[in-house]
Amino acid sequence: MEILKDQRDMFGVDFAKNKEALNKISIIRSKMLKNELAGYITKFIKNELRNEEAKTKDVESEEKIPEEIAPTQVEPKDVESEEKIPEEIAPTQVEPKNESVVKEALAEEVQD
Repeated sequence: MEILKDQRDMFGVDFAKNKEALNKISIIRSKMLKNELAGYITKFIKNELRNEEAKTKDVESEEKIPEEIAPTQVEPKDVESEEKIPEEIAPTQVEPKNESVVKEALAEEVQD
């Protein structure tokens, strides 16, 4: 759109004012075409403004990262300083049963 490039300062976010600006700049006999052009220009300018606002919000949010959220270095644990669990609390290991005892138990069940 050369009109928008050349006469940028004449247009804004108001459809009616953009339509009047088109009347001053050029002669468009078709009412439908004039409305389409004015609508396109209005929509284009509104989208540009939204994009600029979004960019400024992104830049501001990046600048305001609090220290609590910022990543910190974690110190490695010292293996020797870990507390040992007392034997009374520590889980005990289950000793596997002797296979011969299991076989004898099964044999007795079969005979009964």
